[in-house]
Amino acid sequence: MILVNTDFITGKEIKEILGLVRGNTIQAKSIGKDIKAGFRHMAGGEIKEYTEMLAESREIALKRMEEKAQNLSADAIINIRFMTSAIMGGAAEILAYGTAVTLK
Repeated sequence: MILVNTDFITGKEIKEILGLVRGNTIQAKSIGKDIKAGFRHMAGGEIKEYTEMLAESREIALKRMEEKAQNLSADAIINIRFMTSAIMGGAAEILAYGTAVTLK
């Protein structure tokens, strides 16, 4: 599966647009990691616990989106975008979406 954030794939021709595909997840860290993150917030610097949480969440959302494209027999997903929204303290939703296509 080819995944790109452009509306084209260099050297390939789009045969058919299959439609929008998306994947999402809502993740939260454990209370222990939230406490560590709180201390880092007060001290300043990168809050690694949340960086890791969001990176993991993006991978999950991307995988779920890709699975939906595979169910449509897509060859690629173009114009991929990510959105993030806070759900509650320490929890965030990551949404990955793009256009599933077949290639010539």
